[in-house]
Amino acid sequence: HGGVFATLVSGLARRHRVHVVDLPGHGHSPALDPFTLDAVVAAVGQAFADSEDAITVLGWSFGATVALRWALAAPSRVARLVLVGATPKFVADEQWAPAMSAATLARFGDELRVAYRATLQRFLALQVHGSEEGRATLAALRHTLFARGEPSPAALAAALDVLAATDLRAEAAAITAPTLVIGGDRDTLTPDAAGAWLAARMPRARHVVIPGAAHAPFLSHRAAFDVALTEFLDAG
Repeated sequence: HGGVFATLVSGLARRHRVHVVDLPGHGHSPALDPFTLDAVVAAVGQAFADSEDAITVLGWSFGATVALRWALAAPSRVARLVLVGATPKFVADEQWAPAMSAATLARFGDELRVAYRATLQRFLALQVHGSEEGRATLAALRHTLFARGEPSPAALAAALDVLAATDLRAEAAAITAPTLVIGGDRDTLTPDAAGAWLAARMPRARHVVIPGAAHAPFLSHRAAFDVALTEFLDAG
């Protein structure tokens, strides 16, 4: 849910109009049936249906995948992209190494169905694994996890299915919006090599890696993250 970005909002709002979105099935947003990547993109886009302004979209992890698909589906609406902990493909195969194994993702889904709250807590630990400031970042994530209620278990399971099936590698080069890709060099969920690959394929993208950061650099390495984001936004 959008509350995970709470520490960023006040600073951004001094200079920008900021919209904080809960993805479907999370926070205050209702679940979708069926829950597909295109359905999520349509639901998020509907929140801006009354505006004709093109916007800058910041997406983290699964949200970065939503942002990528949105830029492909509605290029006139997405003026710029900021992709954090991003990858075009979450699951590894013989041609794609910087990702988790299909077995790991499937096991996580099985655990989620059996004991989803405990599994989410373990998942949070993976978000910061290897980070120089992991303990403090983990505490912040745990504080915000259920701040807007519990996510829909069905939405969580469906999102995992989307992650397992999605591969945007062939489409990445078609995204022409100016893009900032931010990653951490200790990210074990979406290794930074995946973000570097994305930035190299997208015609107007640049890549920033934050040393010592894992999957949530906007929490663990806020100062470095702010510098990268501000420079990108100020570039116009």
